[in-house]
Amino acid sequence: MEFTIQQIAEVLNGSVEGDATQRISSLAKIEEAQAGSLTFLSNAKYEAFLYETKASVVIVARTLELRHAINSALIRVDDPYSAFSQLLEFYAQATRTGKRGVEQPSFMAETSEIGPGHYRGAFSYIGENCKLGENVLIFPQAYIGDRVTIGAGSIIHAGARIYADTVIGQFCVVKAGAVVGTDGFGFAPQPDGSYKAIPQIGNVVLEDFVSIGANATIDCATLGSTRIGRGSKIDNLVQLAHNVEIGQHTVIASQSGIAGSAKIGDHCVLAGQVGMAGHVTLANRTTVTAQSGVGKNVKQEGLILQGSTAFDFKQNQRAQIVFRRLPELEHRVERLEKAKSTTEKP
Repeated sequence: MEFTIQQIAEVLNGSVEGDATQRISSLAKIEEAQAGSLTFLSNAKYEAFLYETKASVVIVARTLELRHAINSALIRVDDPYSAFSQLLEFYAQATRTGKRGVEQPSFMAETSEIGPGHYRGAFSYIGENCKLGENVLIFPQAYIGDRVTIGAGSIIHAGARIYADTVIGQFCVVKAGAVVGTDGFGFAPQPDGSYKAIPQIGNVVLEDFVSIGANATIDCATLGSTRIGRGSKIDNLVQLAHNVEIGQHTVIASQSGIAGSAKIGDHCVLAGQVGMAGHVTLANRTTVTAQSGVGKNVKQEGLILQGSTAFDFKQNQRAQIVFRRLPELEHRVERLEKAKSTTEKP
């Protein structure tokens, strides 16, 4: 696989110093890198290699000040180690398959286009007016609906379903059996007690470096977009409802369910079987432990949340009030016991 330095810089939100048109085909350690390879510098003790390396491009911090002239181009980013790790993640996925070319039977509409270095597996389907970038891998029996956009280097595994108008960024992975962009669960109650389907005319947007697990389902928005932020990872068997918004570098573990229009911040962690109510907002860097339920907004960043019990609503509300006062009640009991012990002394 080959990408230009400019393409890589755009994915990493970096800026290029040097010839951005050079093509990169491998990743390497800075002391071993050769022409055509990319490396990184994050530890100051390796800085001497920056002035000696034969790499075509080096990922460095934006704040790094050069002490000598260099032969390599630079990509300046906020965190070189994190940026290089993202590239390693995709490289491992793509090179593990080794697939290229087109297997038959497969179908791609004449109005669609796909970049060089791609793979289309047997019985895969690509609909009308799709735009797929370089080195995109589409595995057997995958379905790509009309007007779908898939960025360079992304991988759609066997049996995945990508519905119309979905936008997938660069270096994303959608694993086997996942469904992205199906209709959201929207029904309006009618006077006679029946339900009428609400048309879901929005789409799903996956930003760069997003991973979607096997058999996960992500509903399209009623209006606008269901969005998963850059670098976020969604585990197998996760359900994200219509108009959900996930921030950057958030991870959601298996069997979690997020109801419609919920908003989850950056760098959050949701463990297995977490449930989140609709229209609820979760602040950045929130951790929700396994089998917990989030039913109201969490505004403070960095909290760790735990717990979920379902019983009569009014009883639950009264119990929660008492539960929150347990530490205070414990101290009161301790004071009463101490006072009683003092009065009982002869």
